[in-house]
Amino acid sequence: MQVARIHGAGDMRLHDEPLPTPRSGEVLVKVTAVGICGSDVHWFREGQIGGDRIEKPLVLGHECAGVIHGGARRGERVAIDPAQACGRCRYCEEGNPNICEALRFAGHAPQDGALQGFVAWPEHCLVPLPPALSDVEGALLEPLGVAMYAVELGAVAPGMSVGVFGSGPIGLLTLQVAKVAGATRLFATDRGDVPHRLEAARALGATAFPVRDGGEADDVLAATGGRGVDVAFEAAGDPEAVEAAVAAVRPGGRVILVGIPSVDRISFTASLARRKDLLIRVVHRMKHTYPRAIRLVESGRVDLRSLATHRFPLAEVARAYGVAERREGLKIVIDC
Repeated sequence: MQVARIHGAGDMRLHDEPLPTPRSGEVLVKVTAVGICGSDVHWFREGQIGGDRIEKPLVLGHECAGVIHGGARRGERVAIDPAQACGRCRYCEEGNPNICEALRFAGHAPQDGALQGFVAWPEHCLVPLPPALSDVEGALLEPLGVAMYAVELGAVAPGMSVGVFGSGPIGLLTLQVAKVAGATRLFATDRGDVPHRLEAARALGATAFPVRDGGEADDVLAATGGRGVDVAFEAAGDPEAVEAAVAAVRPGGRVILVGIPSVDRISFTASLARRKDLLIRVVHRMKHTYPRAIRLVESGRVDLRSLATHRFPLAEVARAYGVAERREGLKIVIDC
């Protein structure tokens, strides 16, 4: 089968490898669709995320869907939950598998991901897809889950105002989920050189402002009569977006950090955050979201299909990553 492995920063290569052999509790899954996440772009561009580095050639890909290839569920279309929690540590027992002490996560070194023809994956991590959802939508349930978890941490309630700083796929999904949660005023920002992302935010009902050296926070404040938004989501992985989120949120509000920065350090103006008495939370992936995510998409309350603007075959994976790195389009999907 064909496998895409990254050997180092910018060094993506195709290999021919045998099919994986399922271990106890695993089944073989034919991979059909894999989305490229912002974290994948970090692996591709920098060869690392934070302190985690590529020590040996790694298969990326954690936003994925496929078809079970063997066993009693053979032929079943599934979303592949990329997180394998141990289920036994204190955090799993407390209901927080996303911070499991022994978590294995697809496409995060050293665990290989889904950019290959087949994967062997725990059967309990394979979520059945209803007929109404395409394989691409099945793959994008994972980033939707991240947005859902972020909105939950933000405690978004009916009538609230929300600002999303960074209008990539996660930011756009956060806008949609916040709207479902009852937010009535939506604001969004992104760089002026990606106007298609600002237009996508506007299409979702947000008032969108281009980034202008922190002036976008002033734009949000002016649009809210100087009050600020109730909840600010940073979804750009950029220190300036964090500063803008802190500046644009109201006193007593919440700032939710979702983006992954290129440099493993984030800062903000402490005096401003302190005077506002802000609650700041940092998102680590998701938890307990797949069934609810499926219902949101199936009901039409969240649109995943329009996010997938580019699709490439696995043979063109290096080209696909280049498109994602340049932020062309929205979500880049690999057809395996």
